Amino acid sequence: MSALSPEVHQALGTLLQGLQSIDNTIRANAEKELSEQWVNQRPEMLLMGLAEQMAGSEDEGVRAFAAVLFRRVSARAVKEVQSGETKDLFLHLNHGQQSQIRSKLLEAHAQEQKGHIRHKIGDGIAELARQYTDEQVLSPDGSRDTWPELLSALFQASNSPSADMRQSAFKIFESTPGIIEKQHESAVLDVFNRGIRDEDAEVRLATMQAFASFFQSLNKKSQHKYYALIPEILNTLVPLKEAGDSEQLTKALVTVIELAEASSKMFKGVFSQLVGLTISMISDKDLDDQCRQNALELMATFADYNPAMCRKEPAYTENMVTQCLSLMTDVGLDDEDAEEWNAQEDLDADESDSNHVAGEQCMDRLANKLGGTAVLPPTFTWLPRMITSSNWRDRHAALMAISAISEGCADLMEAELNKVLELVVPALSDPHPRVRWAGCNALGQMSSDFKGTMQTKYDRVVLQALIPVLGAPEPRVQSHAAAALVNFCEESEKTTLEPYLDALLEQLMQLLQNPKRFVQEQALSTIATVADSAEGAFGKWYGRLMPLLFNVLTQPNERELRLLRAKAMECATLIAIAVGKERMGQDAVQLVNILGTVQGSLIDDDDPQEQYLLHCWGRMCRVLGQDFVPYLPAVMPPLLKLATAKADIQLLEDDDNVAQMEEGWELVPIKGKYIGIKTSTLDDKYMAIELITVYASKLEAGFAQYVPEIMDQVAYSGIAFFFHDPVRVAAAKAIPQLLNSFKAAHGLDSPPYRDLWTKTLEKVLEVLETEPAIETLAEMYQCFYESVEVTGKDCLSNPDMEKFISSAESVLKDYQIRVTERNAEAAERDEGEELDDDLQLEIEDDQTLLSDMNKAFHTIFKNQGQSFVPHWERLLSYYDLFVSSPDPTQRQWALCIFDDVLEFCGPGSWTYSSHIIQPLIDGMCDDVPANRQAACYGAGVAAHKGGEPWAEFAAASLPILFQVTQRPGARSDDDSGGVFATENACASIAKILRFNAGKVTSPGVDEVISAWIDTLPVVNDEEAAPFAYAFLAELIDRQHPAPLAKASACFTAIVQALEAETLQGQLAQRIVVAAKKLVQTAGLDANQLFAGLGEGSRETAMAFFS
Repeated sequence: MSALSPEVHQALGTLLQGLQSIDNTIRANAEKELSEQWVNQRPEMLLMGLAEQMAGSEDEGVRAFAAVLFRRVSARAVKEVQSGETKDLFLHLNHGQQSQIRSKLLEAHAQEQKGHIRHKIGDGIAELARQYTDEQVLSPDGSRDTWPELLSALFQASNSPSADMRQSAFKIFESTPGIIEKQHESAVLDVFNRGIRDEDAEVRLATMQAFASFFQSLNKKSQHKYYALIPEILNTLVPLKEAGDSEQLTKALVTVIELAEASSKMFKGVFSQLVGLTISMISDKDLDDQCRQNALELMATFADYNPAMCRKEPAYTENMVTQCLSLMTDVGLDDEDAEEWNAQEDLDADESDSNHVAGEQCMDRLANKLGGTAVLPPTFTWLPRMITSSNWRDRHAALMAISAISEGCADLMEAELNKVLELVVPALSDPHPRVRWAGCNALGQMSSDFKGTMQTKYDRVVLQALIPVLGAPEPRVQSHAAAALVNFCEESEKTTLEPYLDALLEQLMQLLQNPKRFVQEQALSTIATVADSAEGAFGKWYGRLMPLLFNVLTQPNERELRLLRAKAMECATLIAIAVGKERMGQDAVQLVNILGTVQGSLIDDDDPQEQYLLHCWGRMCRVLGQDFVPYLPAVMPPLLKLATAKADIQLLEDDDNVAQMEEGWELVPIKGKYIGIKTSTLDDKYMAIELITVYASKLEAGFAQYVPEIMDQVAYSGIAFFFHDPVRVAAAKAIPQLLNSFKAAHGLDSPPYRDLWTKTLEKVLEVLETEPAIETLAEMYQCFYESVEVTGKDCLSNPDMEKFISSAESVLKDYQIRVTERNAEAAERDEGEELDDDLQLEIEDDQTLLSDMNKAFHTIFKNQGQSFVPHWERLLSYYDLFVSSPDPTQRQWALCIFDDVLEFCGPGSWTYSSHIIQPLIDGMCDDVPANRQAACYGAGVAAHKGGEPWAEFAAASLPILFQVTQRPGARSDDDSGGVFATENACASIAKILRFNAGKVTSPGVDEVISAWIDTLPVVNDEEAAPFAYAFLAELIDRQHPAPLAKASACFTAIVQALEAETLQGQLAQRIVVAAKKLVQTAGLDANQLFAGLGEGSRETAMAFFS
């Protein structure tokens, strides 16, 4: 029996007809009626009526459309009048109305005979289930309403004689796994077990998809009990493979990929069989390409998430490399002579769905995840044969494989670069253009992946191979050779390029005459890179090139030439930086005027010149310095327009809206809907703020007039712009530069600056409490301490420091929670199982955050001194906990804070000696070099700044400090070495002997000084060196016997420091004078001393002492 009157149903029927009308006017009126008369005035009748239409209408079209409309309308966001809270429309109904509609919906689903309509009804049920899962919906008795009838109905449907009904039940499970509560898990396991063994392939697939969705919703601890389903899930793949059912197999593989991403280790017991099955799919050319690529993706997913398991499986790497290389030969199948490829001018044409691209990308992932030890042997079993094959596709694949693996295998390949180049370089003379293109690609990639080595050891090999290819008969090959040269040149020193500049630029100038515009554009980019690296050496070519660029830029602004003009602007401004203002003369003014003309001609939003122009203005600012200030009135208005842009946001109610979205939008799913954010606008905003930072830093006082407006309209809102992380980061980097610009113009103590500082500090402290992203929060702390550094001494009030400590404490609490969660996950990790990338990035982000917080504390102590101590005390319990943590990063953080207390609170820091002394002693013995360094530094600071209270401790630290300098690897400068700890120990011993010599009793001071000289030199740490060598100069001036007895060693240590430039300025001059005195007093032969030095040290010594 209907809950609604016949009149309501008649009106609703008319409405449904209108909404489906092909007449735009009728449909628009119906949409208006739906919104105004039904949704706004009687939503309970609308939803109940639609449910009854689904259950009772004899018209299939009406039932189907009612189901679609029900899902869309029930999820419509509506604001509640009294509370102002926004909720889905269905949740605005009272409990009785909700229950009635739910029952009718389940009834409609149960009795529907048409599968496609039942699935649409199921979508409506899933939408309501989502609402009950996402929101706290209460029953009249105050308990949470979870729609318990739904789970019972779905369990019943999953046992239905109808395969279509069983499939529909699992599809609803897939959409809303949250409806399954903990007490139902065992029953659900039985349901999934039955479904995965179902006789119907569609039901089995629906079960797999539902299980994957449910499994991903579980926490890690709850996942284990479902591992037993994996063998059955894999068994569903075999018949699909044997039947050659590519469509269903593709869907099934996607589901297994999702499971592998969620928990790769649950496949451990069946991994060997899975590898064999999946490899057979990849190699089966009777399957569709997408299916084969999905099988490849599944195997690559295991490399991403569990590389250890892949390495342990004997068949994995060899088979995967073989299949990747095979797929990479699927290139140009209908274009043997590359005629179509040569004619293609859209170089960005999407080939992501091609087998050869899938193979290349997979090789890259394998190399990065498994490493060279695993990947290189099977790869180079094939490459020599492929590179000499008569089939050009084999040669092409071999070269692309080298490009793909070079980053991940860099450590091992770098030692064998000469052999790799012997394979690659001949390809640049290959008869087939695509092979030559691939050879250019390999050299370009290697120039980036082996940067430094390629440019210093193999510059002749690379440049002599690539430069002639610029004259190839095929434009695409020419262009790619020029692109490869960009990679090589941007990592090159000026001296590397100079011998080749003439030949290189002659060829590039020829490319500027090429009829193909993409070749001209690439030539301009390459010339720009060459100019940037060659610097002043480029001056010879300035007179020929700049007029050509001016000619391009003064041509009419035709649409098809816009990118070329943009590249010409880029090239001209990079050349300007290379040759400098003096060489440009009046050309600099002409170029700025041309840029102004271009800016005035911009009309279309998609004009590429606009983005290029932003960076060009920035470069001209660097070139002209203060001479750029007069151009700011023209430059700033369009820049501020971009920088002040608001976020363009749309709420998308359903998939149809999503499908209509254009490129340049990011979609964020939230509660069954999507929020669309126009990222292209935000990218422009980010670049504009970056450019503002350049202007403020380069022009300083000359930019000050714009600072108040930018702070109010861009920077303050920018650091709280939560739609786009890069905008917040850019704004955070801008603020200290803007403050410095304003300070340069008005002075630190001026009322305008103090007002600006007060407002800025308030905004920055506020964002330290609200920033949600860990990586970005680190940037906010950097913004804070750099801003305090600009403003200087006593710029923080007690309330400011209190607020800072409160935000820091909140951050530390959250950090401890994250560490606890990671430790719990680590305890469940299998032996040998590696951290996934996301977790590794989380750890690195936390380390960066602690480091930047550390710098913030350091800056406050430096500028506030003792006044910060009462606030700092609130966090003592955290320091005590961190300093004894098994995590070396936490120990280092606490040690550095204690160092700051010692350095900036002087004798007053003794109050906290019970918290500091033992950590410093333990820290000096720490196996982590960075922690030894921090602790050694602290012992020296105690001697230097701590006064009488710390004197005994400082003197007692000497034996441990000497032990630090004598540890194995004490002079190693790699990541595991301790050279910085050793040099800090050396400097700290010097401070103790300089400031606390009276406490040094056994052995005597003279013996300790003699032993200390053996801890020199200090050639890495620029902060430690001045203390050590100032003390040495003092000893020499006092004619202390220790340096006199070890005069030759002292002289060598001094020369080494001068060569390393850890000694500079007045101290360098002072130590040179002392060294000359030492040589004379000791009666040493300077020539003999010079002869005993290495070549570099000898040159330094002769420069300073001859």
